[in-house]
Amino acid sequence: MRKQTTESDDPQLLARIARGDRLAMQALFARHRLRVFRFILRFLRDEGRAEDALAETFVDVWRQAGAFEGRSSVITWILSIARFKALSIARMRKDAPLDEDYAAGLADEADDPEVLMAKGDKAAVLRACIQKLSAEHREIVDLVYYHEQSVEEAAAIIGIPPATVKTRLFYARQKLSEICRRAGVDRGWP
Repeated sequence: MRKQTTESDDPQLLARIARGDRLAMQALFARHRLRVFRFILRFLRDEGRAEDALAETFVDVWRQAGAFEGRSSVITWILSIARFKALSIARMRKDAPLDEDYAAGLADEADDPEVLMAKGDKAAVLRACIQKLSAEHREIVDLVYYHEQSVEEAAAIIGIPPATVKTRLFYARQKLSEICRRAGVDRGWP
């Protein structure tokens, strides 16, 4: 089963939200906040900014609920709003000046792949390898494999044709396999 059965009433919740129903908004937020937060966090890699983007996303859901046309699932629609918010916040961050003294004082807490393998945390090794993919490939892998979006849903979220999603997914898998091989990760994982 790919989607939770409780998501089937999301369109009704959006209709109620469009009429100003705060309880419906609370229900939709409670149902999807963790998933949307994790999605945003993968973009921003900063919990504070991810929380801000999450709040902005659901404010937009509240404001735009009446504009939902049902051409995709509600979660796909919400994730596309979240993606836009995360990208906007990430762009603002690039313009911010870097505090070199602060950055120099930060310790690199990331383990290299060998240490992660020694700990037996295969998922962490895979995540580290995924982080070495290009932003476009990471985004596709994240949507399809971690957020269980179909090719069509991923295309709707990103705003590209499904064929482009398939192509990026193909090359992302190819590149990820190469990165994992260089990190000493075999493909025989359970």
